[in-house]
Amino acid sequence: LVADGVMYLSSSWNRVFAINAVTGKELWHYYYPLPRNFGLSYGPWNRGVALGHGLVFMGTIDNHLLALDAGTGKEVWNVNIESMSLCGCNITGAPLVVKDKVIVGVTGGDSAHRGYINAFDAKTGKRAWRFWTIPGPGEKGHETWPGDSWKYGGGSSWMTGSYDPELNLVYWGVGNPAPDFYGEVRTGANLYTDSIVALDPDTGQLKRYYQEIPHDVWDWDSAYECVLLDISLQGTLRKILVNPNKGGYTWVLDRTNGKFITAWPLAESINWIKGIDAEGNLLGRSEPLIGKPTLVCPAIGGGRSWNHAAYSPRTGMFYSTGLEWCQELTVRKEDPKPGAEFMGAVFEFRKPPQGEAGGHFDAYDPVSGKKHWTYKSKYPLLASALATGGDLVFTGDPEGNFLAFDARTGEKVWSFNTGSGHRGSPISYSVGGKQYIAVPSGWGSAVAALFPQIWPETEDFPGGCTLFVFALSES
Repeated sequence: LVADGVMYLSSSWNRVFAINAVTGKELWHYYYPLPRNFGLSYGPWNRGVALGHGLVFMGTIDNHLLALDAGTGKEVWNVNIESMSLCGCNITGAPLVVKDKVIVGVTGGDSAHRGYINAFDAKTGKRAWRFWTIPGPGEKGHETWPGDSWKYGGGSSWMTGSYDPELNLVYWGVGNPAPDFYGEVRTGANLYTDSIVALDPDTGQLKRYYQEIPHDVWDWDSAYECVLLDISLQGTLRKILVNPNKGGYTWVLDRTNGKFITAWPLAESINWIKGIDAEGNLLGRSEPLIGKPTLVCPAIGGGRSWNHAAYSPRTGMFYSTGLEWCQELTVRKEDPKPGAEFMGAVFEFRKPPQGEAGGHFDAYDPVSGKKHWTYKSKYPLLASALATGGDLVFTGDPEGNFLAFDARTGEKVWSFNTGSGHRGSPISYSVGGKQYIAVPSGWGSAVAALFPQIWPETEDFPGGCTLFVFALSES
């Protein structure tokens, strides 16, 4: 984030930096003190901070939410959301500031845990509300969970939601049910997993929802970004929500009523369904076999990773990466243990039976999914997209190349090798009337660690942790 000439960014192990956005000079640096006996539930990564009320907000890898003074980096408040050892969850996504509240989700979808979304008073840290992503007894939707399966059914909220101030609604994507792949213990639709929920930010009350994948047995999170667009459809201005899903499809909803508009694929290697009809029904579900190896496409890394897409109102195009890979999956029964991994399968990555393994960066019509252009990559692309007012669109690749394309034609117009692969999100900002492009460089993460199963050479790809900032020459 950049505000008033200062850049605020986080890195692994919950470090936060305040940097002069023009010179790169460090203004302050905060390092979160982890307990001595700390054991990671997930990796040490962090996907960003939030800014508001003179404070910088960050979730931590031991499941705390804290507020720092934006001017000094001093800790103002710190709340423990839930014991990480009991829930097997933590916070890796950036919080969302809405009015006087800080809203944040948690991981834990691969653990024996019941997911939720929390809101806290921005100034004091006092919890304002909690929305359970899995309904409890007496709540609507509880009937979709047999027996005690709701107590450990996953439904994490690990990415950041979006806020519509005109409708006063927060839209948040909910992840997969647990166990991820063994659905016999949770027969039913498993609400509100794999859903987009619309919440009142003042109270946490559920206003509406749309479930993209009922009874998910493939680990297809719907937790990715909710892109809010106002677009003319058949001569009528519509408020839509675009949500790319890990299963390789992008859902388009009317965000005023939660109704389905359409869905379209952003990956080619998809075999878990044959398609999605005009009403949003999944056609030809192909569920993995229990106890026998099953080839599932895409792989658990997704038809797209968590890294954000971009939309340009100038071109009317939606820019996203797409990933082509599969996995051999063997489903097995597991018993839930609070806070412990609860996936219900083992898997290994495989190349697609048709086509090539790898990645691509594409420009689409955001509603119809019509592809305008594509850029092919040898490896899956795990970096976010950035579209600018100069009709450029940026992303990065695992080999360290930061790439710029003509947003209308897809022609590659510039590249710079940063020395390490790209896993994060570039931004554009202006200080003193001058535009800058910033991008973090540093290869790693759980998904990147699985690359060598298909691409052995990637095991030797260099890591790193560097911020690069670019600007046009004065001349």
